[in-house]
Order: sequence, then structure tokens, then C-alpha cells
Amino acid sequence: MYARKEILWKLFVSTLYLSAFTFGGGYVIVTLMKKKFVDQYHWIEENEMLDLVAIAQSAPGAIAVNGAIVVGYKLAGMIGAAIAIIATIIPPFLIISLISVFYNAFRSNFIISEILSGMQAGVGAVIAAVVYEMGAGIVKEKDPLSVTIMAAAFAAACFWGVNVIYVILVCAAIGIVRTLVKRKEAKK
Repeated sequence: MYARKEILWKLFVSTLYLSAFTFGGGYVIVTLMKKKFVDQYHWIEENEMLDLVAIAQSAPGAIAVNGAIVVGYKLAGMIGAAIAIIATIIPPFLIISLISVFYNAFRSNFIISEILSGMQAGVGAVIAAVVYEMGAGIVKEKDPLSVTIMAAAFAAACFWGVNVIYVILVCAAIGIVRTLVKRKEAKK
């Protein structure tokens, strides 16, 4: 029982901290979740984290909240998901509430505008790091079909302007077919 309480407490504190100090959207918090739960705590394997990120991206809603839900559920079931959701929602709720009160003062403030511009560059770098880490994990598996799917999905979304929803749906369909084929082969 103690171990479960400790996991729930660490989950709450970790997701609260990540949510409070992560600027730039869900992809940034997902990277930091990987560093915290895979690299630091070793609670989740790297491949499993990639699967959880794929689930979080595929579900409707904010990826930061979706990521917290799947990680929390993986670690501690429904209570873990609930704790992770609450911890992830508290900081943005408080920050946005505070900003809305002072919106008129922030709207035209030169310093705030410059800070946000600088943060955009940092967010871009963090997202690029996420793409690199996730792509490197797929390349390390040395599965030619996975590498081809990744490259095609990247090209479709970035160069040909295909809507990301279609890319996700096609990749999900390919994943389903691959799984069914592997199961059929395993039964032989």
C-alpha cells in the first residue's frame, strides 16, 4: 500500500511540476514526461512511452492532458489517471485565470511580448528534440517498414500538406493490419 501511495504522490508532484513549468504545448510536456517517467523513475519503458504518446496524440483534446491520462492510468489505474489530470490542469487553470484578470495590462506590454517571442524559439527547439528522439527510437529498431511509415508520414504532413488527422488515421490502419498479420503468422 505504501508503494502505491508513494507512486501516486510522485505522479501528482511530477505532473503538477511539469505542467507548471512547461511552456509551448503538449509536445513539450510529453518530452519532459518521458525524461521523468522513463529516464529518471524507470517506471515506463521507452517503447511503451512511444505507444502512450501515440494514444495521447490520437485522442481528441489537449495532448498534455491526454498524455497525463495515459501515463497516470499505466502507472496506477483510474486513480492514477484522475490524479494526473488534476495535477496537469491546476497550473494552466491558475495561470490563465490570473492572466485574464490582467489581460489589458499584458496585451500591449513590450517586455511580455518579447518574452513570449523568445519562448517560441525555445519551444521550437524542444519540439525538434522530441521529433529527433522519437525518430531515433524507431530507426534503432531497424524495422524497414516502420522507418518507411515514419518517413512517409513526415513527408505527407510536412511537404505535401496532408492533414495530420488523415496521416494518423492511415498510420493507425497500417498498425492494425500489421498487428493482425503478425498474429496470424504467430498462430501458424
